[in-house]
Amino acid sequence: MKKTRYSEEQIVRILRQADRDTITDVAKRNGVSEASIYAWRKRFSGMVTSDVKRLKSRESENSRLKKLVAERDLEIEIMKEIAAKKW
Repeated sequence: MKKTRYSEEQIVRILRQADRDTITDVAKRNGVSEASIYAWRKRFSGMVTSDVKRLKSRESENSRLKKLVAERDLEIEIMKEIAAKKW
């Protein structure tokens, strides 16, 4: 996945600016496109900085758990193949 120029905290700050000012002005001030602000608004609507930090930690924990489950499933499949060949 492509690394963005802005952290999630910065994005939330820019969105709070967009709530106060026009999107065009905020986009020019921060050097982003208006489309980026609309996409960010779709993803981070209603969040504050602490919510974004919590979301980031949960996403990393979720990816770690998905890897564990995938490894466990692979081990189970290997054990089934071994058991099927013995009999």
